[in-house]
Amino acid sequence: LEMFPYPSGRIHMGHVRVYAIGDLLARYKWMRGYNVLHPMGWDAFGLPAENAAIEHGVHPAIWTYENIDNMRTQLRRMGISYDWERELATCDPSYYRWEQLVFIRMLERGLAYRRRSTVNWCPSCQTVLANEQVEDGRCWRCDSEVAPKELDGWFFKITAYADELLAWCDRLPGWPERVLTMQRNWIGRSEGAEFDLPVVGRPDLSLRVFTTRPDTVFGMTYAVLAPEHPLVDQLVGDARERAAVAAFRAEVARESEIERLAADRPKRGLRLSARVVNPFSGAAIPLFIADYVLMGYGTGAIMAVPGEDQRDWDFAKAHGLAIVETVARPDGWAGEAYTGDGVKINSGFLDGLTIAAAKRKAVDWLVEHGLGEARVNYRLRDWGISRQRYWGAPIPVLYCDACGMVPEAEANLPVVLPRDVQLSGKGASPLADAASFVNARCPGCGGRARRETDTMDTFVESSWYFLRYCSPRHEAGMFDRAAAEYWMPVDQYIGGIEHAVLHLLYARFYTKVLRDLGLVRVDEPFTALLSQGMVIKDGAKMSKSKGNVVDPDELIRTFGADTARLFSLFAAPPEKDLDWNDHGVEGASRFLNRVWRFVLAHLDALRAAPGAARPAAADGKGASPPGPGAARPGGADREGASPREPGAARAGGADREGVSPREPGAARAGGADREGVSPREPGVARAGGADGGGASPHPSSIDPGRAFRRTIHETIVRVTDDIEHDFHFNTAVSAVMELVNALYAFETASLDRVPHGERLALLREAVETTLLLLGPFCPHVTEELWAQLGHAESLFREPWPAADPEALRKQEVTVVVQVDGRVRGRLVVDVDAADDRVRQLALGDDRVRPWVAARTVEKVVVVPNRLVNIVTRS
Repeated sequence: LEMFPYPSGRIHMGHVRVYAIGDLLARYKWMRGYNVLHPMGWDAFGLPAENAAIEHGVHPAIWTYENIDNMRTQLRRMGISYDWERELATCDPSYYRWEQLVFIRMLERGLAYRRRSTVNWCPSCQTVLANEQVEDGRCWRCDSEVAPKELDGWFFKITAYADELLAWCDRLPGWPERVLTMQRNWIGRSEGAEFDLPVVGRPDLSLRVFTTRPDTVFGMTYAVLAPEHPLVDQLVGDARERAAVAAFRAEVARESEIERLAADRPKRGLRLSARVVNPFSGAAIPLFIADYVLMGYGTGAIMAVPGEDQRDWDFAKAHGLAIVETVARPDGWAGEAYTGDGVKINSGFLDGLTIAAAKRKAVDWLVEHGLGEARVNYRLRDWGISRQRYWGAPIPVLYCDACGMVPEAEANLPVVLPRDVQLSGKGASPLADAASFVNARCPGCGGRARRETDTMDTFVESSWYFLRYCSPRHEAGMFDRAAAEYWMPVDQYIGGIEHAVLHLLYARFYTKVLRDLGLVRVDEPFTALLSQGMVIKDGAKMSKSKGNVVDPDELIRTFGADTARLFSLFAAPPEKDLDWNDHGVEGASRFLNRVWRFVLAHLDALRAAPGAARPAAADGKGASPPGPGAARPGGADREGASPREPGAARAGGADREGVSPREPGAARAGGADREGVSPREPGVARAGGADGGGASPHPSSIDPGRAFRRTIHETIVRVTDDIEHDFHFNTAVSAVMELVNALYAFETASLDRVPHGERLALLREAVETTLLLLGPFCPHVTEELWAQLGHAESLFREPWPAADPEALRKQEVTVVVQVDGRVRGRLVVDVDAADDRVRQLALGDDRVRPWVAARTVEKVVVVPNRLVNIVTRS
């Protein structure tokens, strides 16, 4: 399953790459005998449609569905094996009605709630952004600078699943470690302590702080509140201080959370007249408000220990505050704040302890004195899902004067977007001005009520679409339970790493919510994840603004879809960025034309050749390879789906002919010589046909037909391993290219050395193996050539080829010759050659004879296939 796209109107080369990867794996697994589900849909809500509607005067739905039609046509042209009968669009009420129902269930369980908060506001998109959607202080979508804003909004309580989300990061071996690390860091679990700092002279007030370093409490020389902390207003003194606090708050309000947390900017603060007490030392310490402390993290207040925290050190130095070291520094330490290991000093009853032991003892002391307790905190914040735009799923909530906030009755779902809206892109949600939508009846009392006018974050729709694919036309629920249990979890998910703490984290959370609602059994949605790199050109990601875009349609018109697919799979390993290269595209085209020309040039002979018996590769589930009536890739359902659509084109997109047979400098298969076997090492004598005169001057006795068949089956092993285990699609293509080089070489060299019938059978076996191995990469060319060879059924009904162990068995080995314990020569001999024959060859070798000529040979020991040891005496 590839991450479904936003229907922007046209696919780009990034799409080509990710969909080619997905299609390769789908076709490969299908040929291995698996029942494959390979669907496609559209992440169809979002701001671009609304902005386009404003710009062009067309309704977002019209714009969206026109784009879907165009992109579907492009994907069909690419030959991607999607099951279009399972196609879905998230803007369809028949889709989002089910997430509205889940919203109500989450509301009932306290997992959805509404509150006022400081949110990330994009002034360009005119909507709220979740923390995960802010990148370096800017909107992830339009790159505008994000500003804080106070708003009422809806949240999903993802923090309730923080521990489980974190724990499962260690149980996803099929995920890239980089993505898991990003999620672990985003969840940000930290263990520490919470305790109270009494306010001096105010026995009714205390300040609650959280720290991950309770061992450093004796180094606490000041405390800090977030400017937004509710206690600030109770702690300010006269009018002058109140005005100063208000001015400081106004300055901080213009900064985003990202800016406030940036390590490389000065920390700004304002000292309050109030002081608090360090409960461990009993000292009264200064109290500040500062921009580097956030209300949304921990308790919104910190104890400051500048001796062991760099931010606190910087702030203390700027404000002339005391710095107390509580951990012994290593010899020669010349740094500032110290965060390493060491023994506790200047720490009262903690002196002499290790940091770990001091942490435990400090927490025990807090508990014993009733001042605090151990606490686990998280960086993860609840997911804000409210969006102040039109083109999104309505939130199914009403506000009644009599009943208050009430969910919509399930019988009234879906709550559908109205058509009669005026879209301006400014101010409040356009839904607020749509009287036909806003004015409704309370499902509780029947009185007048107003609908919620925020819509859901579009990441809600993408958090469960993979489940809907299991039964996209199911009308009795989100999905058919039996179908979901059959298909889920997704075996292989494919998409960019930019979604590591957005879609991928949300989808994991939402799946766990659905599990707890009793809708699914799975704990995680995706067993394995492949995060492909970007497509770049001229050193930068392809984009219209940079003028470095390559149009896939133009590429397909010029070279064919298979060339576009092959280049995107061959040019770089999938996890790496692909650097666009026009010469590489031309090379991919030349290679496909070499295959095309060889088959057509030898078509009559290949058709007449005896068919090669190809063992089928066993799949991991023991399923039978697909035969007549088996599902085509993506066409599978739970029971096994219909075969290829009648009349489906085989040939579409076959590449042009008339290009040179072999690229200059192209390597022959595995360094093969004219006979298709490995060339001789310098100084290694061949044994075949040799008499007592040493290394053989005669042609090798190795059967060229057998050597070529070994090359064929070695290629099967290489390609299978590269696809199955490593996703090294580029080296898999290289292996097939080497096989094609060997095919051309064998066709020429075997004319007078291999019996005619055997030669034709080997050529046919090599050609058919080439097409089968290349099929998932380039389905159009290979399917057409497969039909030209006389096959009535699709190439993709054939089982994936399996290597013949007999063909892989080596025909010759290199044997080391030692004389009195020193290496004096090497021989290439037939595998399992008779000892007498090997002994004779060793003694007659030109490089060995000088070392035995004037001596008496006492003993010759032959270690089969490895060594000849000659023992002599004077």
